[in-house]
Amino acid sequence: MKKFNMKNCKEASTPIATRCYLDVDETGVDVDQTKFRQLIGSLLYLTTSRPDIMFSVCLCARFQAKPKESHYVAAKRILKYLKGTTKVGLWYPSEVSLNLVGYSNSDFAGCKVDRKSTSGTCHLLGSSLISWHSKEASMRSIVYSRSRIHSCWKLLCSNPLDKTSAK
Repeated sequence: MKKFNMKNCKEASTPIATRCYLDVDETGVDVDQTKFRQLIGSLLYLTTSRPDIMFSVCLCARFQAKPKESHYVAAKRILKYLKGTTKVGLWYPSEVSLNLVGYSNSDFAGCKVDRKSTSGTCHLLGSSLISWHSKEASMRSIVYSRSRIHSCWKLLCSNPLDKTSAK
């Protein structure tokens, strides 16, 4: 907090605004790239014990090449959220059953910049989080992928050398 002049900031109830859609922001004011990367690096370090900020930090980290004021403001909001939630973190009690449970979720074409989807998973052992994962899709559309797979399947199923299928 002190490193980024946020020691006396107001607290935020969420790590990112509910209607926040970060984009490339071509017309925005440039900010110091080194300072922004330091902030993102510090936040990424904190995600090991604070998975509640993982999505927000990774969203802001996408803009490290050309950070704008809007990206810096969004990253600073995560610090405001952390200030208000200092008692929150991972807790691993020893007297809990060891049932393994997994959850997954995704937002299809949710990124406003490239229309790619983001998906994520988390796994709990008992009541303790043991792993989580968030990834932006490498392709733009599942429908596109399915149509290509379907086309390939049709091509494989139709044997042009088989004279009996041409009748």
